[in-house]
Amino acid sequence: MLYIFIDESGNFDFSPSGSKYFTVSALSIVRPFPFIQSLIDLKHDFWQSGYEIEYFHAAVDSWPVRNQVFDILKSHVGCFKIDSLIIEKRKTHPALQKDKSRFYRKMMGILMDYVLRGQSPPYPKVLIITDSIPVQQNRKNISKALKLNLAEWAILHNSSYDIFHLSAKSEINLQIVDYINWAIFRKWEQGDTSKYLEIRSCINSEFDVFHKGPRNYY
Repeated sequence: MLYIFIDESGNFDFSPSGSKYFTVSALSIVRPFPFIQSLIDLKHDFWQSGYEIEYFHAAVDSWPVRNQVFDILKSHVGCFKIDSLIIEKRKTHPALQKDKSRFYRKMMGILMDYVLRGQSPPYPKVLIITDSIPVQQNRKNISKALKLNLAEWAILHNSSYDIFHLSAKSEINLQIVDYINWAIFRKWEQGDTSKYLEIRSCINSEFDVFHKGPRNYY
């Protein structure tokens, strides 16, 4: 079975005060997950040193925490791959800016094409997991977008799929893709490549949707 964990960064504020970019990244991996015990041990090490941490979340963790998490990820980059979609929001068609359902349908379609392309051998089942907290208001949009793009692939490859929306607090792989997507987002949004360069070798694709200007994705 192929596991795909999805995380997003940026916001849906398309005004000048919003984020410049919106990124969506997918982590693809098969069991076993060799880095999980190392991250559990790291969390317990923090507890023993008197530092309270519930789970790993790149945007709010301190730099000492981030550095140690990235050290673990660096040692396991060959165990998973990342496909990331980069959306420069100001170039997004106004119709997609106003309609989240259409936005997700288009962008998830592009992302899943990169994720599933060339999967060999085709897996009999794909399990897609997203973080439930940031998508509570968009759960139907995201589920619909994923189903629309997976249905044809599943028929073609005689495969099946499930889609789960789980709290990142309960799933370390969601915390990992959060960290990697955070590094990719900082590269594009702030020009900070310090952590991106540490995990770059696990990136299978990093597609700037509007690299050559606005396109008719609507």
